Amino acid sequence: MNTSTGQPRLLQGNEAVVEGAIYAGCRFFAGYPITPATEISEAMSWRLPAVGGTFIQMEDEIASMGAIIGASLAGAKAMTATSGPGFSLMQENLGFGVITEVPCVVVNVMRAGPSTGTATHVSQGDVQQARWGTHGDHPIIVLSAATTYECFEITVKAFNLAERYRTPVILLTDEVVAHTREKIVLPPPGELEVLERQKPTVPPDWYIPYADTASGVPPMGIFGDGYRCHVTGLIHDVRGFPTERADEIVPFMNRLFRKINQHFADIMMVKEELAEDAEVLVIAYGAVARAAKRAVREARERGVKAGLLQLVTLWPFPRQLLEPHLKWAKAVLVPELNMGQMSREVKRINQGMTRVETLNRIDGSLITPGEIVERLVRM
Repeated sequence: MNTSTGQPRLLQGNEAVVEGAIYAGCRFFAGYPITPATEISEAMSWRLPAVGGTFIQMEDEIASMGAIIGASLAGAKAMTATSGPGFSLMQENLGFGVITEVPCVVVNVMRAGPSTGTATHVSQGDVQQARWGTHGDHPIIVLSAATTYECFEITVKAFNLAERYRTPVILLTDEVVAHTREKIVLPPPGELEVLERQKPTVPPDWYIPYADTASGVPPMGIFGDGYRCHVTGLIHDVRGFPTERADEIVPFMNRLFRKINQHFADIMMVKEELAEDAEVLVIAYGAVARAAKRAVREARERGVKAGLLQLVTLWPFPRQLLEPHLKWAKAVLVPELNMGQMSREVKRINQGMTRVETLNRIDGSLITPGEIVERLVRM
């Protein structure tokens, strides 16, 4: 695979994820091959050593998630990639990454489920799992890519958000996006913003690893740099030691949520296509957003003032960016490759502002632009 920047390259989505990770500074990958995400592990196995990084094929996805948390604690930008069954195995360690505030990126290339499902077919059935899969109250950032270039661009964004807010970030793609090949031009180094985690500026003896800050994000000491930090999955105090005191538990949990909630403007992303004056809106993400983008253009040609809101940020759910459009639109269509996981959120925030309809497919095939157009015309 040609690895140069600044000239057209023919890449599939999985390969673009790898290039985005390398661009963002990822130097550690641990994973277990699984369809349809295998190409990410395969490409990482030779791309990372070429840039001084480390690739490890783990015995399973439980170990993969644990390995990237450990690598991140040691200072590396780290990533893993999987699909539905492996994503299920990662959930306990994903929660560990949330409570210990360890930046890392988890790519889930969705396929049809539940269980083994249909391993080579597309689905968007992991949307709610990405938000609620690990137990307990917890914040999480989940992004979605719809094109090969977005696989590159949003992977970079995922690393930036993980490093800025000290949290695992999940990137959802799907079998269609992962295996679609498109000609793209990757930007040269320095063109896209690449963020690094904030490190302590105080001497090691003054360092408080989980101290509250104005941003809600404490600086992160790196193992081996002299900064002491006790890391545990138990609720802990500002120094990292387990606590059962209410006056320490409540502020800690509130800070975990506050560091995400007070930065919505940076985290929430929605792309618009002909949405400014749309009377009928399509809200879509991933591979379905590709079909919807063409569909709203064809619907316009047939006299329907249709527009698209493509969700790039799935969680936190970007209600602040959607509500103004819901107040204006006469009807909304939410097409997705599941039984209505994201449409539930749209209906929840709609509160009777407009009519919300769904278009669902669960047979492993993609919803076509024509199917969306026909629904828009009837609406």
